[in-house]
Amino acid sequence: MESTGPLNSILVFMNDGGIFMWIILAVWIVGFIISIERFLKFTIYDSNGPSIMNEVQKYVISNDLGGAIKMCSNSRSFIPKIFKNGLKRANQTTLQMQNAIDATALECIGKVESRIGYINLLANISTLMGLLGTIYGLIQSFEAVGAADPSKKAEILSSGISKAMNTTAIGLISAISLMTIHAILTAKQEKIISAMDEYSIKLLDLLGTRRVEED
Repeated sequence: MESTGPLNSILVFMNDGGIFMWIILAVWIVGFIISIERFLKFTIYDSNGPSIMNEVQKYVISNDLGGAIKMCSNSRSFIPKIFKNGLKRANQTTLQMQNAIDATALECIGKVESRIGYINLLANISTLMGLLGTIYGLIQSFEAVGAADPSKKAEILSSGISKAMNTTAIGLISAISLMTIHAILTAKQEKIISAMDEYSIKLLDLLGTRRVEED
């Protein structure tokens, strides 16, 4: 007895669409792998800015820069990393502190933005491959109709067009899902970068206030 389960239906659907279906599926899987990697990295990169700022402020007010640096060293997120390099220059000039913070922030921004663009690119490739697969399927259908028995031409053409449209369907499904993920990750990316900018300025202000009080 032939299997009619969901897996068999999916395999039939994929095979009916031809090689382009499997190409789109491969693109879709690559997009999801990149997306999962970015979600996991963003979980590490992001941090509770207000909480970290309050802790660092306590150390700075008590003039315990070593304690603040040690606390920041225990975190893998980016705000503590920026803070650590800024605190190491706390006894140097404001320009040196600014340069250390900016250099670290630029390094972190590069890591946050890494590979996000690929997800949008793969979404576009899915759409275009779907259309290309459909056009290829239609060409094959019309060629088959030309050589077919006149009484079966309508049936062959209808079946061929139906199968050809499979690639458009899966291409759009892949593109829509990847574009949605891209939008979510882009929003998360902007949040992380905005927080880094905000708390970099706050750290400079805090260290500048400390220096004025010492003078």
